[in-house]
Amino acid sequence: MAPLAFEISATIRHDGQGGVADGLATVELTETWIRANAPLVEEVLGGPSVEEMPGGSPASSSLRSRGFDFSALVVDDGVREQLVGVRRAVRSLFARAVSPAPPSKADDGRLLDSATALRRLNEAADALGSAQLEWPDGGEPIVRWAGGATEPVELLLGAVGRSGIDFLASPDRLRLRACPAARCVKYFLQDDPRQTWCSPSCGNRERVNRHYQRKHAG
Repeated sequence: MAPLAFEISATIRHDGQGGVADGLATVELTETWIRANAPLVEEVLGGPSVEEMPGGSPASSSLRSRGFDFSALVVDDGVREQLVGVRRAVRSLFARAVSPAPPSKADDGRLLDSATALRRLNEAADALGSAQLEWPDGGEPIVRWAGGATEPVELLLGAVGRSGIDFLASPDRLRLRACPAARCVKYFLQDDPRQTWCSPSCGNRERVNRHYQRKHAG
C-alpha cells in the first residue's frame, strides 16, 4: 500500500451536508495538508536525515531528505494547482483500477483519460531520478533517490507520483474499491471479500437508509 497516494486522494471527501469538500481548495488548506503529510513524503524519498541540535538532540522541526527542507517550501496557488493536478491523475487511475465498478461519485465528470493521467503521474515521478540502495553499517537497507530534482516542489510532486505508481503496480491494486455509500466519496482497500463499505459507519448508514426506503416505498 502507498499511504501518500491515498492521503492525496482523500483530500476529496464528503462535506457532511450532501456535497463534496476539497482539502486542497485554498493555499492555506494545501499548506496544512503538506505539513501533516511530511512524514509520508519523507518515507517515499527515503526517510529524513535527522540533524543534530547542540547537545545532541534531534532537530524534529527540520525534516530533510536529499536536501528536501519543508521550511524552504513556499506554498502558493501555483504549488496548489500542481498538487491538484497530480491528485486528479491519481484519482483517475484509481477509477480505472476499480472498473467496471463505478468510481467515486466525486469523480463523475472530472476524470482524466488514462493516457493523460499516466503521463501526468509519470512526469511527476520522473523528478525523483533513479532509485538507489543505501545500506549503512549496522543499519537497515534504505532506498533513496539520486540524480533528480532538489527543488522542494518537484520533490513533493515526485513523492506523490511515485507513491501512486508503487501502489498501482502492486497486488494491492486488486483490493481497491470505491465506497458505494450515498454520502461517501472515498476509495479504500478491501480487507475481506465480503467487505462492501469503507467503514462500519458507512455500512450502518446505508442499512438504515435502505430500511427507510423500503418502509416508505409506495
